[in-house]
Amino acid sequence: MISCDSKPFRIALLGPPASGKGTQGKNLATRLGLSYLSTGALLREHVENKTTLGLAAAPILLRGEYLPDALMFPIVAEWLEAQPAGWVLDGFPRSLPQALFLDQWLRDHSFTLSAAVSLEVPFDALLSRMRQRMECPQCRWTGNLSQLVEGGKCPICGSLASRRADDDEANFRRRYAEFENLTLPVIQHYGSENLLLSCDAAAPPAEVAERLLSHFNAAV
Repeated sequence: MISCDSKPFRIALLGPPASGKGTQGKNLATRLGLSYLSTGALLREHVENKTTLGLAAAPILLRGEYLPDALMFPIVAEWLEAQPAGWVLDGFPRSLPQALFLDQWLRDHSFTLSAAVSLEVPFDALLSRMRQRMECPQCRWTGNLSQLVEGGKCPICGSLASRRADDDEANFRRRYAEFENLTLPVIQHYGSENLLLSCDAAAPPAEVAERLLSHFNAAV
């Protein structure tokens, strides 16, 4: 069990594509009263709004690649500076340089990371999830095909849901390879700092959510 006596919590959520970071990150943030950042959703919002960042990011994201740190660091730092309390980060840090950037940002602000949570799911299960994954462009709900209501609509806001533009098998395999090359060293880094919490995320989402909450002694 993570020893987190000081609140608010500051949590980094790690895991391969389709491991449930969005679902679990949003739930964890809501149940613990924390802010939530999905770097993927934030970047897709920039792309849809055709901001300067979005125009630069669009071709990179469509190739299934990650944005370079020169673009990511200012975005994440700006978001962190705007948070009055704790948070859950989904999709950051993805690489060891990003983890070191976050370490330095925390030191500069006299904060500490409560835990880095690693969601673990077998590759075949991840691939199956990717094939079923849907997203709402309006409220940013993410889920699977079976959760859509009549007419292929989002179960939360009723808008038409769709597959993510970068969700095809070739991109998924490329993103998974990048996870192995880039993010596994991050997981090892937090393990060496005694901040790592490994979680079997192959179970149903509700079960995984309760398991995560139990580690943080959530009074829910």
